[in-house]
Amino acid sequence: MQAIGAILVDSPAGARVPLKQLADVSIVDGPVQISRENGQRRMGIEFNIKGRDMGSVVREAQEQIKGKVALPSGYYLSWGGQFENQQQAMKRLMIILPMVVGLILLLLFITFNSVTLALLVIFNLPFALVGGVFSLLISGLYLSVPASVGFSVLFGVAVLNGGVLSSYVAQLRQEGMPVQEALYAGCGARLRPILMTASITVFSLIPMLLATGPGSEVQRPLAAVVVGGLFTSTLATLLVLPTLYGWFERKKAEPEI
Repeated sequence: MQAIGAILVDSPAGARVPLKQLADVSIVDGPVQISRENGQRRMGIEFNIKGRDMGSVVREAQEQIKGKVALPSGYYLSWGGQFENQQQAMKRLMIILPMVVGLILLLLFITFNSVTLALLVIFNLPFALVGGVFSLLISGLYLSVPASVGFSVLFGVAVLNGGVLSSYVAQLRQEGMPVQEALYAGCGARLRPILMTASITVFSLIPMLLATGPGSEVQRPLAAVVVGGLFTSTLATLLVLPTLYGWFERKKAEPEI
């Protein structure tokens, strides 16, 4: 500190003046490193989250800072890192998921050439959604980007099972079989393929569901959504879908007054 204060500085008159006569030289606590971004100073504060979801923690922190911290003029806060990446990914998924459902509905209509059958198969999706959300709840996990991707996978498998059953029942109806017999025969013939599709998917995801090592924060939410959603959607395919199919067929057969 004495050596810095003794540095000679040229004055406008030509004399050389020690720096300690022009400024106070002292030792104070300060940042170890001064970072800059876009020509402005930036200071990063990092923290990790355990036992809670990232979105609620950041929202609570933002409310606390807004109510208790008064930033000087020229200062501003920016939340980045994993939270920023999560927000960007969720915005994309909010666009992608409706597009996926719409594309599935279009493909079902092309397959069955019937709006009613397409909507019946799509009716599996709410049951799959309920199972996925409930599995996140009981496993203590949170809605994250991997969980949202799991819902997209779940919708595809749920629609596949519903399409397998509905297409076969529709085929039997075209051959002249009565509604009730077609439903019994269709459920009996397609029970094994539906259960095989669901069980293979569930068993293949069990290692991800039980993972605890590095990467488990990505694997477990995805696996939990698919496993829980397949349980409820399979029950809906085998129980609710045939009931609704028979009800629509009976309504269609009723004579108009």
